[in-house]
Amino acid sequence: MWRAFFDMRRHLERAITVQLAEHGLSHPDYTVLVVLSESPDGMRSRALGERISWDASRLSHQLRRMESRGLIERGPTRRDRRGTVVTITSRGRRAIEEAAPGHAEAVRDAFVDLLDPHEIEVFTAVSLRVSARAEGRGRSLERG
Repeated sequence: MWRAFFDMRRHLERAITVQLAEHGLSHPDYTVLVVLSESPDGMRSRALGERISWDASRLSHQLRRMESRGLIERGPTRRDRRGTVVTITSRGRRAIEEAAPGHAEAVRDAFVDLLDPHEIEVFTAVSLRVSARAEGRGRSLERG
């Protein structure tokens, strides 16, 4: 079962990567842009990293690449100036708006349309349960 799950995840990732590349985006680009597109005033870097479960180093490198391409902007927070707020640019918003319909179609074609309603319900329940346990274990390991 684990190998089947791992292989499925790898194949889905590849299909999504190919689709996003047609729009000049990587899967990490898309992940960041989705979250930022839902936050019109931007997000603190730390909150963004927590939301997408990335460590500070990975997030920093990704944001630097995206900033150099004009997809996001980083600046000091308004309140205390100690943190960094990340915002999506108009270029980043256009990129995600252009990629999103094809992305949704690729996900439906490669995954959702293969499942009947009961399978979707079961898969969703199992995914949420496994994610909650893994997230809890990850946090306890971080606390050491």
